[in-house]
Amino acid sequence: MSSIYVDEASGSDTTGTGSQETPYQTLGFAVYTQPSASFWIRKDPQAEYAEPTQSALKKAKKTAEGIEKKRKKQLELEERERQAKGDEKEKREKLLEESKKVVLTEDESLPKATKSKLLDLAKYRTQRVRVFGWVHRLRQQKDIIFVVLRDGTGYLQAVLSGRVAQTYSALTLTLESSVELVGTLQEVPEGKTAPGGHELVVDYWSVVGAAPGGDDAFTNRLNEKSDPSIQADLRHLVLRGETASSVLRLRANMLTAFRSALISHNLIEVTPPCLVQTQVEGGATLFKLDYYGQPAFLTQSSQLYLETCLPSLGDVFCVQESFRAENSHTRRHLSEYTHLEAELAFITFDDLMKHIEDIICKTVDILLADPISAGLIKHLNPNFVPPTRPFMRMSYVDAIAWLNEHKIRHPAEDEQGNVIKVDEKGNPTTDGSGTVLMVDHKVGDDIAEAAERHMTDEIGKPIFLHGFPAELKAFYMKKVPTEAGSEGPVFTESCDLLMPNVGEIVGGSMRIADQEELLAAYKREGIDPEPYYWFTDQRKYGTCEHGGYGLGVERFLAWLANRYTVRECSLYPRWPGRATP
Repeated sequence: MSSIYVDEASGSDTTGTGSQETPYQTLGFAVYTQPSASFWIRKDPQAEYAEPTQSALKKAKKTAEGIEKKRKKQLELEERERQAKGDEKEKREKLLEESKKVVLTEDESLPKATKSKLLDLAKYRTQRVRVFGWVHRLRQQKDIIFVVLRDGTGYLQAVLSGRVAQTYSALTLTLESSVELVGTLQEVPEGKTAPGGHELVVDYWSVVGAAPGGDDAFTNRLNEKSDPSIQADLRHLVLRGETASSVLRLRANMLTAFRSALISHNLIEVTPPCLVQTQVEGGATLFKLDYYGQPAFLTQSSQLYLETCLPSLGDVFCVQESFRAENSHTRRHLSEYTHLEAELAFITFDDLMKHIEDIICKTVDILLADPISAGLIKHLNPNFVPPTRPFMRMSYVDAIAWLNEHKIRHPAEDEQGNVIKVDEKGNPTTDGSGTVLMVDHKVGDDIAEAAERHMTDEIGKPIFLHGFPAELKAFYMKKVPTEAGSEGPVFTESCDLLMPNVGEIVGGSMRIADQEELLAAYKREGIDPEPYYWFTDQRKYGTCEHGGYGLGVERFLAWLANRYTVRECSLYPRWPGRATP
């Protein structure tokens, strides 16, 4: 007769085997598994095993009988469920087989249905209409099927009942299938809601393109809990969601509003090239390519070309893609982004900042005045408040002081731009160990994105940060005049517009108007002036004081729609390592 061990303190009925090394935890379970064995039990891992008392064995046998009853009951339940599933499957198969005999034909005696987009349906209430779209939501309830249809212009609730809900196509309908629905459009009863305030009572319908079910069903490939990398791979399917489509719809309305605002200020839209042979923001962030044997780049900015339009077209703007080969993975950077840029002639720096403020505020006003775009903003960003004017202005020097006063520090860097780490005594380390040395900001520092955003979020309103040191800005920016012999940094007539939760959305400046000063800037930056001959000619043939700016469309949209990352604000976002789909 085998011996079975029970340790009530450290044993386990789940993983135990009844041996001395892996004992059971309860005597009842031991009796259930080995009814004819001899038993040894202890209550403390330090105690010796002893035979259980007769009363303990009697109680354990009752426990074992209870376990056996539960096991049989569970087996019976599983068998009933299996039988029910089998019956249900058989019933389903029979129903599907019967449904194949149901053939729908459109009743020609009914009034002719008017084909319409979902956006335009309100005027057809009480009439018969024909609509096309994709099954956005699907709910089957006894003999009635509820469908929410999506066609890109809006949503429509449709009801299929009776014969139209008994076809094979109806019983096997899946999400994202494309369908044709025909029926009478009715206003929803009081107290009930539906998209547009109406629903379609379907009398005829057909499947245009069936989407798969089972393992390949839409919701199995993509859902809200999908990993970000999967969502990026399946961006073409993400776009079908209500949030993603709302963001893109608002983007379209926003670009229309921007164009209206700019045109109202007498700017003309032009279309500069994307293939260029000049740099604007520094050679390190250029995408280089071979252009029929010549070196060329994808444009970083259309600014230089916009400047050439001023003498012939006056103030101009463009909405163009720009490209930055910057290995940055932050939530506000893209390798390809939509760049709204403008150039204005015969202006001052103050004129430039006033113009940017006007365009931003007018664009927001246009969006909020339109019920559709206002509704999208309300849906995506319920707490949105339009910016108040005038925008706060803060000089670069004052920003440095503000950051230090509020003890917002930044990592110290060596001459090569490497972050400095120190040991417990504050001595720099060379092996990568230690903690990052944090230091105060000083004039001449390039204010880091994190510090800039921290300041903007704490102040909580739009800020024109202006007057950056020349060494931090592009070669073409106009310098603030200084007195002869004065020492210290040279500043520029430049500005960044910072928005809470996003940071910089606009960068602008006055441009160098003097030809000799521009040639000196080429030399200082090590730029060959030859490819820029056409840009230099703007100063040669009738120069003028002029300035311009560039606005990141995705960043502005992220602010407007309260999106965490600009990647949500692009149709197919591109960032380092991502060029699909």
